[in-house]
Amino acid sequence: MTARVQNAASQPDITAGVQHLFKQVYAGGVPPHTLELVHLRASQINGCSACVDAGATNATKAGISPEKLINLAAWYENPIFDEAERAALALTEAATRLSDRPGAVTDEIWAEAARHYDERQLASLVLMVAITNFFNRINTTFRVPAGTRWD
Repeated sequence: MTARVQNAASQPDITAGVQHLFKQVYAGGVPPHTLELVHLRASQINGCSACVDAGATNATKAGISPEKLINLAAWYENPIFDEAERAALALTEAATRLSDRPGAVTDEIWAEAARHYDERQLASLVLMVAITNFFNRINTTFRVPAGTRWD
């Protein structure tokens, strides 16, 4: 795969605002390991190799076990994920797969997430999903190769 834009990460008009958004996401009170799982799962769904690569690296730095990383694609069948992580991942999948069905983020999915996270944390989770989907689309369209970092 050949990148369509050379050094996309150096484009200040793309990265400056996003860095501010990430700062807000991580200040929202959601455990960092949960945010990393959310980012990685959305990137897996979207097939963004650059974000999956970065997400796995960041998840490892956040202390997520290799076992959890290996099983993330099938989180819903694996007891290694706790209830709060499951709620965050269900919200992630629903918000990422909006085109799969009308009303993808059901009241049940939202209520389960709200059982584990307060409004500030829910906003943080939704923002992380949105930023991840944003980057997945940029990276996939630009053909940003795995291993590229946006810092």
